[in-house]
Order: sequence, then C-alpha cells, then structure tokens
Amino acid sequence: MKLSHLALGVLAVGALAAFPVASGNPYYIHLVETIMIYAIVLFGLDIVVGYTGQVSLGHAGLFGIGAYTAGTLVLKLSAPLWITLPAAIAVSAVFGLLLALPALRVTGPYLAMVTLAFGTIVQILINEMSFLTEGPMGITLTKPTVFGRELDETEYYWLVLAVLIASLIFVHRVLRSQLGRAFEALRGSPVASDCMGVSVYRYKVYAFVISAALAGLAGSLYAYSEQYISPNTYNFELTVLFLLAIIMGGRKTRTGALLGAAIIVMLPKLLDDLEMFRIGAVLLAVIVAISVAVGLKRGKLQPQLAAIPVVGTVLLAVISYSLDSMTDWRLSIFGLITLFVVYYLQDGIVGFVRNALNLRVRHQRDGSASGAQALTRAGAQGEGELLKASSVLMQFGGLKALNNVDLVVQRGSIHGLIGPNGSGKSTMMNVLTGIYQPTAGTVVFAGRTVNGRTSSDIALSGIARTFQNVQLFGEMTALENVLVGLHHSFRSNLLEITLHLPRYLREDREQRARAHALLDFVGLGELASEEARNLPYGKQRLLEIARALALDPQLLLLDEPAAGLTAPDIKELLEIIRKIRDAGVTVILIEHHMDVVMTLCDRVSVLDFGQKIAEGLPAEVQANEKVIEAYLGGGA
Repeated sequence: MKLSHLALGVLAVGALAAFPVASGNPYYIHLVETIMIYAIVLFGLDIVVGYTGQVSLGHAGLFGIGAYTAGTLVLKLSAPLWITLPAAIAVSAVFGLLLALPALRVTGPYLAMVTLAFGTIVQILINEMSFLTEGPMGITLTKPTVFGRELDETEYYWLVLAVLIASLIFVHRVLRSQLGRAFEALRGSPVASDCMGVSVYRYKVYAFVISAALAGLAGSLYAYSEQYISPNTYNFELTVLFLLAIIMGGRKTRTGALLGAAIIVMLPKLLDDLEMFRIGAVLLAVIVAISVAVGLKRGKLQPQLAAIPVVGTVLLAVISYSLDSMTDWRLSIFGLITLFVVYYLQDGIVGFVRNALNLRVRHQRDGSASGAQALTRAGAQGEGELLKASSVLMQFGGLKALNNVDLVVQRGSIHGLIGPNGSGKSTMMNVLTGIYQPTAGTVVFAGRTVNGRTSSDIALSGIARTFQNVQLFGEMTALENVLVGLHHSFRSNLLEITLHLPRYLREDREQRARAHALLDFVGLGELASEEARNLPYGKQRLLEIARALALDPQLLLLDEPAAGLTAPDIKELLEIIRKIRDAGVTVILIEHHMDVVMTLCDRVSVLDFGQKIAEGLPAEVQANEKVIEAYLGGGA
C-alpha cells in the first residue's frame, strides 16, 4: 500500500513538473501555479478546521501578511528570496500567535467573529500604512532572483512546486506524529484530551501558529507569482473561498486540500467557458458513478444516499449541454454546486470517494510488548494513603452536588464509590481530575495538592480516568486513541518530527508497540485499525480503559465501566480490573452493578444527595440501613 501511494505521488509530481514544458502556455502555467500556492494555505487551514475543529475566518489576513512581508522587504531593502520566504513565515507565525492567544479562549461563532475581525483589521492596516505598504497603490515586484538569475515563469513554477512538495511532506509528517494526534483529539473530545495530558488550549495555539506560518509562506509565493499585490486582494471573500475549498475537497486529507484549491481556482474559469464546463461536469459524473458502484458492491454505501450524488452530477452534466451560454447562469450554478457538496458530501469529495472505495490505513505491528510491560509505572508503589479528599464542597448556585465529603483511598486497593443516580459520584470524579474546581475543601494525591491544577497536569501526575458517557476520539482508530494516551511518552520536537530523525522514529516505533500491547491487554488487539466510533458500545468502554492505562497511572478512576456490557463481557472486565490492580495500579470504581462492586472492591464509600452516608467493607455497606434506604426508598 505504501509503495503504491509512493508510486502515485511520484507520477503526480512528475506530471506537475512536466506540465509547463508540455503546455507552453503562460496562462495555464500561472493557473496551476496559483492552485499550488492556494494548496499550501489549505494544508495549514486544514490543521485548524479539519483537525482541531476550529473555524478561522482570518486566514486571508495571514495570507496577506505573508505577501506584504515579502513585498515590503523587496520594495524597501531589495531582499533576496532566501530572506523574504523565511521572514514571511516568521512574521505570519508571530501574528498567528498574537491572534491565537486571546481568540482560542473562545469557541464556535465567537472564534469565527474574532478571526474575521482580525482579517478585516489587517486589510485596513495594509490600506492605511502607506509609508510601509504603499497603501491603495499596492506593491509591484518582479520574479525572484536565484544565483544571480531572474527566474522566468516556468522556473518560478518549478520553485513553487518544490515548496509545495516540502510543505506537503512537512504537514503530512506533523499530522501523522504525536502532534497531529493531539490536534485531532481536540476535535473529538476536548474534555478527554485534557484528561489524557494533552492541554486543549496549548495545542490549539500550536496548531494555529503552524497554520499561520504556512499561510504566510503561501502569501510570499503569491506576491512573486502575481508580481503585484494590493489590499483588496486579501478580503473576506478570499477567506470564504479557502473555507469552501476545505469543505468541498475534504478535510483531514492533503489530497482534499489540493482538490479544493483546484476547485476554487478552476471552477470560476470553467463557468466562463461552456465547453470546458461540459467536459468537467461529465468527468465528475463518471468519477462519482464509479465510486458509488464500487461502494454499493462492497456494502459501504446505502442505495438511497448513494443515488443522490449520482443523480446530482448526472443532472449537472445534462444541464450543461442544454445551455447556450454561461453568462446568466454561472453564479447560480456555482451556488448550487457549493450547496450540493456541503449538504450531501459532508466529508468532501475525497472523503466520499474514500468511504465508497473503503480506503483506510491499516496499522502494522512494529515490535512487541506484553500487557504487563505496557503498564510501566505500575509495580512497587508502597503502602498507605494515595489520595485524600477532605471536606470537599462542590456547589452550583444553590445546589450542593458534594457537601463536605471526605474520601481516603489506600495504595494498591480497589475503592468502590456507589450511590443512587444524582448522588454526586461523577461530580467527585470531575473534582479529582480537575474538570471542576471544588468550592471548598482540599484534595491531596501522592503528597501533592490537586486543587487549582489543570486536568492535563493532574493526568500527567498519575491520575487517569474513563467517563460515564464514553469520551473517545471517534474519527481516530483504536490504536490512535491509545497513542493519544501515550502522548506524554514522546520527547521529540517539531524539527525531529519533520526530518524523521532517529529519536522520533525510535519513539514512534516503541510507543506503537506499546499501544498494541495495551489493546491486547483489554482484548481489542484485532480492532486496532477500526475507527472508535464504529466499535460496539461495550468495546468502546474497554478502549477507554486501554487509553487511560497508557498514561501510566498510579490511580485509575473507572466511571461505570460495566455499563452496556453483556454478562460474558462483564466477566472479562472483572479479570482486566484485577490484572490492573495486581500490576500496582490503584482503582476507584463507580458502578451500579452491585455484584461487580461486591466482587472487586476492598472498600466502598456510599454517597447520597452529595453526602457520604456510609463507608466500609463491601459486606458491611451492603447491610447498612442508610444504604438500603437510599437505594430502595424510605418505605422499603
């Protein structure tokens, strides 16, 4: 599979490199050059939109900053290419950081508005700062000079192609590394990311800065390509086109970014040329029909849903041959195509084809490790208290979800935390892991106070958890979910990842072997390549446990792990929890299956309406009148 991908890549690069020689037409050379430059922007924008799930409307501004950095340096200092390109990357990255630090503290439409305001401000500043940017007059450039020779259109095309390939390799390697998995985890579940030691805010900022740097690089190339830049180029319309390109091409794929760039550059041209539009419509209909036919044969598509894109593209091709002119119809057709792709192909064109053809990555095992070896921090942890919560009060308005609760957990034990629905069990879990900061009281873990620390810091100190409502990274495979839990084990930096230096390659190989071992530990070894959202509910519960164990925890919090499991699965779960305890990991168990609690737990605490009403050995708690009354009611 890898060899076939490499061969296709080499063929694609060869075709692109040969295009200007075969074409000989400066107009078409410039058109493909623009597609490649836009693709570099989209590689970066996809990190923010496709992977972290943020909506940025400021990338046209960052694109403009890169263009004007290069243009201003050429205008004022006659700077050479080897200075203007790095400067554009650096300046855009700094502006991206300045934008990200405040903007990424908000989400959804608020983030979109902040980034839109940034893009508008950039355009205004470029227009008004005439002493630096020449204002509305714009800046005129020539093609760059390399080794004393000014590049012609074809030579500059090859330079852009080389930068495109370098950018593609950079982005691909970053997104396949621990950084890419961290970015994607943010989209899947920010809460779970924090509880896996991946700081949501920090990695959102990282993603935005990398994205801004790529936008700046593309902007500088665009300035040389157009040989003239003006403020009106970097407007809201350009930002919308960038977003449309990601949506239409397909997020989380470099092929989708390339296709999206081609669409936003070529579609307006096709809509101006009726014959070209007819050819394009027919080709699209054929590609979609073939993909759907294969998808139906493999059982990957439902006939009703598959019919919609086929009928839509065939109608488009038919309509194209019924038109005599595009002048009155181009905007309507552009809008209909956009609406069709956004509504019916929500994974974009590449995503649709990939799903139809069942193209997915299969994870190969590299190295081996046993489940016991995977729990590296486990083992001689000593005896005595591991966690002590004193007088914990958690108040939401007038409601006391926890009311002066004390909890002491001994090392090496399985401590049950039970109570009726709404008694405060999950609230206590959230307090212990930093999701909630208690209104009053203290929590001490391994001799260190938990209060005031972030969830990611607490997770890295040795507290891992699962969730009452499963919080997996649904679009990531089972193996990738566990690798997010192993994020703390990687020490390699961005340079080592980009260049595939030995330390990164060794870490990646070792941690993948360890992730496979953890999946084997919970009985999911054969499902490593399956997306988490496609797993049965019971298997998702087990995957959460494997991911939590990847943190090397001293304390594991299990929030109703038996929920949704069948009787044989529960029996298997009991064995897994015992193995975890035998490996030296202390467990706090919330569970409504009383047989599980009574079988596993060394000690049990009972909550009711936010207060601790009983604590002791399982048999003692089971016979406690207050506990019986809480579960069965006062009239029992």
